[in-house]
Amino acid sequence: MKFVAERPFADPEIACRKLLELAHAFEPVQDGRIYIEKINGPFIFELKGTPAEYKAGLDLAIAKGCWRCTEAAGVRLSGAGAALA
Repeated sequence: MKFVAERPFADPEIACRKLLELAHAFEPVQDGRIYIEKINGPFIFELKGTPAEYKAGLDLAIAKGCWRCTEAAGVRLSGAGAALA
């Protein structure tokens, strides 16, 4: 008997894909940046992902070169991240 439901974003690859999907939903602001709160808010509060799942997906996206963090609280999609649209 299972008492705990499966977590949809427990796999970092799935969390990474969802974060990229959320990033593509917003129009970039100056210099192609997307504010990070436009991504983490929906992931944590609407999709009910945990902060650990969010961090694992974010780390994987950065490691794969899908996006890079900017100095102004945002991310910028790279060529690999833009191709996954």
